[in-house]
Amino acid sequence: MIKRFEDIEAWQLARILAGKIYSLTRKEQFARDFGLRTQIQNAAGSSMHNIAEGFDSGTSVEFVRFLRYAKRSCAEVQSELYLALDLQYISTPVSGRI
Repeated sequence: MIKRFEDIEAWQLARILAGKIYSLTRKEQFARDFGLRTQIQNAAGSSMHNIAEGFDSGTSVEFVRFLRYAKRSCAEVQSELYLALDLQYISTPVSGRI
């Protein structure tokens, strides 16, 4: 039985995603694009934070609601990666590894 949000596999994966996004956005092109960098970092962090917040809400209905928010944040990260690809901040293989 899961007793802490840190035990949730989705949270663990979201944490890895956030770390990869932060590493990626330290690179030169991303570092100069403050708007996109901030947006993608916030979305990546939001995915893991929403899982944690929903788990600690105390009800399954609230938890499911926050899981939906986390999923939307992941979709936002994916969309922002497409923009980064279009702007040639990243290459296709890089975006595929994230």
